[in-house]
Amino acid sequence: MITARAAATFEPVGRSVATARAFVRDTLQGWGYTDVVDDAVVLTSELVTNAVIHAGTAADVLCLRTENGVRIEVADRYPEREVPLQGTGRSLASPDSENGRGLLLCAALASRWGVDYAPTRKHVWFQLDLPERPVGTRSAGPVVPTELLPVTDERVRVAVAQIDRHGAITAWNEDARHLFGYAADQVVGKPLGDLAAWPHTPGIGTGIAEALRLSRWEGSYGIRGTDGRVIPVYASHLRVRDTNGEPSTVCLLVRDYERAVLQSPARTPVDSSKESRATDPFEVFIGSPAPDDLDGLLQRTVERARDMLDGDAAFLLLATDDETELEVRATTGLPSARQRFARVPVEAAGTGRYSSARMPAVHEDLTAVPGAVPLLNGTGMRSVVTVPLKVEGRLTGSLGVAAEAARRYTNEEALRLQFAADRIALAVESARLGELERLRRGSLSFLVEASDLLAGTLDRDQTLALMAQMTVPTLATWCAVYTIADPTSDPYLSYVLHEDEERIDGLKALLSKIPPPEPVPSPGASVWTAPADAARQAALRTSMRELGLASSPVSSGIGTSRATAAAVGGETVVLPLVARNRVIGMLTLGKPSDDHFRQEILELAEDLSRRAALALDNARLYSERMAISQSLQRSLLPPGLPRIPGVEVDVIYRAAGEGNEVGGDFYDLFPIHDNAYGFAIGDVCGTGPEAAAVTGLARHALRLLAREGLGGPAVLERLNAAILDEGARSRFLTLLYGELWPQEDGSALLKVVCAGHPLPLRLRQDGTVEPAAEPQPLLGVIDDLELYEETVTLDPGDVLLCVTDGVTERREGSRMLGDDGLADVLTACTGLTAGAVTTRILRAVERFAAEPPSDDMAILAMRVPEPHTD
Repeated sequence: MITARAAATFEPVGRSVATARAFVRDTLQGWGYTDVVDDAVVLTSELVTNAVIHAGTAADVLCLRTENGVRIEVADRYPEREVPLQGTGRSLASPDSENGRGLLLCAALASRWGVDYAPTRKHVWFQLDLPERPVGTRSAGPVVPTELLPVTDERVRVAVAQIDRHGAITAWNEDARHLFGYAADQVVGKPLGDLAAWPHTPGIGTGIAEALRLSRWEGSYGIRGTDGRVIPVYASHLRVRDTNGEPSTVCLLVRDYERAVLQSPARTPVDSSKESRATDPFEVFIGSPAPDDLDGLLQRTVERARDMLDGDAAFLLLATDDETELEVRATTGLPSARQRFARVPVEAAGTGRYSSARMPAVHEDLTAVPGAVPLLNGTGMRSVVTVPLKVEGRLTGSLGVAAEAARRYTNEEALRLQFAADRIALAVESARLGELERLRRGSLSFLVEASDLLAGTLDRDQTLALMAQMTVPTLATWCAVYTIADPTSDPYLSYVLHEDEERIDGLKALLSKIPPPEPVPSPGASVWTAPADAARQAALRTSMRELGLASSPVSSGIGTSRATAAAVGGETVVLPLVARNRVIGMLTLGKPSDDHFRQEILELAEDLSRRAALALDNARLYSERMAISQSLQRSLLPPGLPRIPGVEVDVIYRAAGEGNEVGGDFYDLFPIHDNAYGFAIGDVCGTGPEAAAVTGLARHALRLLAREGLGGPAVLERLNAAILDEGARSRFLTLLYGELWPQEDGSALLKVVCAGHPLPLRLRQDGTVEPAAEPQPLLGVIDDLELYEETVTLDPGDVLLCVTDGVTERREGSRMLGDDGLADVLTACTGLTAGAVTTRILRAVERFAAEPPSDDMAILAMRVPEPHTD
């Protein structure tokens, strides 16, 4: 049943992929479907890429919310495109293939998927089902409406039974009678063990009687009802004293499938002046019996372990995949330096008589064996008991409880702690694997978006900024990027970012004062201690100045020193940026005081660093080649316009294409000899570098030949021969070439040759416009040209306008500006200066169509001014 829908259409352009990802992410998060967001984003990215990039059509994305999950459809408008399907004799594409990867991901991640065809479009859809959750569990995310909360068959009943020191039942409430069928007089005085179906662990003799003697315990077992059936229950046992000081245990039990949390105020003393009743000192809270997030489960485990053995501290470490190290994941009662993700070797995590964390260990006095438990060094703890967490014989972690007093623990406490560890090990391992799977899918989504962002720019500075912004705060608290210009150069601090913007300047100042990390080409993260050491020294010097122990004046950066020390006081790692077998820089990631990186984050950072290194090197190569290209292109343009006595000259030049300064159109204006000037405007077939090469040949050949004293026809005939000599690289060329002589009477004499080029237009003072030359054959096509030159006289106030076809062929749909449209614009330019004429022509071209010009364009105007009258 569909309960909600959201739809959007994305144009066939590259940026639509990122926009579609954001649309799906926002939609699913708004629906509260955070469990499937990452998978949905990855699949949508692949399918929309297929539509807008490969198929080249718009993509329609439809999100449908159902009771059990979400269905997403991506439609393109290219139904003829084949999709490889199983069962048709054609298999899905291999992972190394460029095509079909979106379908491979659908097959791997989706609950169901398929392809539907219509006459005008193709739909690729996938279904993601929400994971099942036990009744009563809760998870982070949007608040669930009341009507969507899980319901039970009836009100939740909490059975309360009180047990004496011998394990016999002394109290039995009405809810217990309702749940199990026994009236109070039927069970009072009988051992609870007669009713309990206890799940024993092989090799461990601890049972219900031992559990009742624990200070606090929670878990699942069964109670045999009056009909002989075993009823699964979730129970909490709390050790108390009755009014006579006798030890007693209160058991709170609910149906196991309801998974109720049963809690009591920690260590609340019982007032002996009041009559003891089983329910007086307790409060019942209904919620999740075990947090579905790993961190919450581990934290609650260490707190219960500490309370169970009445310890001062507790810790839990999880094994890495290779089981060679243990990673601190939860602590209580320990200083911040022992916080999460610090690592210790397995053989040193709980050493002692067993020399390994793989076996239980009891240390009666740590002062007698310094360094036996590295995690507790300098904490003041004297005695400790540690036990392994194992699943099917494989080490998955270590649980420890410590006390400040010596000789607090014996093998009996180790047995009790091992019993609890065996009960929790499978749940911890299941939660850990679930977390790893979520991290893996989240990492995949993160890397997809990171790759898309990095591929979207070739600007070096923007690439550096993106690298830092993607790591902070997702992967680290702060980030610094060092770059290496060449193998002989030292690393240079190029970019610094901190999640607190007010600390960026202090962090940059600190890193600038210490030597950069060594560029190591080997992959992986390496620890760098220099920033933390320098920050601590700076903070120490500041403190000494404040106390008057240093002779130098107090620095104005006292607050900054302390803030910086806190900001970089944790673990700092360096990842090499390697591209094309060369180290081009280092990515430095840092944590605040006493924090450590977890291995999964470092592996994700390493994947990101490889992508970022290639993007940074591509930006460097692009910048270098762009600089070379622009330098060469600038050499093809005239260095400047000469001042011609008695003639105004102005030129506007626009090359088509991003980053191009010169294209197939060109112009030139140069002195030939005293009082004689040459001018040219031409158009090489095509655009880009190939056309620019012919541009350079034409412009330089014109100058050389003209200064040899050759006339216009001879100059163009020799240029035609030079173009044909280029062979396969030759391109035909339209060219207007002329020579200009200013006259003493204020006019200007011109001799022009128009070889296949748009005709020059002459604007007279009375507003009439007429061609100033006749068309002749273009260059670069035939060997034998017979060209001639024409003479034109510009009277005072006249304008000669020369343009390339980028002006006359400006289009808007089926309309074209054309020669007549240009003449109409020029007619309105009477009395304007040469600069005003070129500006008005350019404005008319730009306004003629909404799209930017797609062809090169050159506009040359020469005007003979009227004589000044006093």
